[in-house]
Amino acid sequence: MVCLTPTRSLSYEGDPMSSLRAGQLNRRITLQRQSNVQDSYGGPVRTWLNVATIWADIQPLTGRELESAQHMASEISHQITVRYQASLADTRVVSGYRAIYKSRIFNIHAALNEDESNVLVTLLASEGLD
Repeated sequence: MVCLTPTRSLSYEGDPMSSLRAGQLNRRITLQRQSNVQDSYGGPVRTWLNVATIWADIQPLTGRELESAQHMASEISHQITVRYQASLADTRVVSGYRAIYKSRIFNIHAALNEDESNVLVTLLASEGLD
């Protein structure tokens, strides 16, 4: 199990939502999932469908965090923190997703429900086309 601490703490005490400021989740991302459709010749074509547009914090992993994350998948380079949603906390669901921020693409490999508190989810991702 990989244990990561966010590079910029979004921690809280007492009521978790009381100290989670909107400014901490200051990047608007679009989550997408892969879908296969048929082209005019009946062949498969990969396309991406929008799942949700949400606020997030995107941070590059550095040092020990990067080393720990790369034991899970060698290409993990960023963590994306979002507000908890049950579907986003399930690695089986989001491992095929990607996050789009402006012109940047982040491929999501895993999801961590921080402190099992159902407040924040950290998505472990690699930047670039897959």
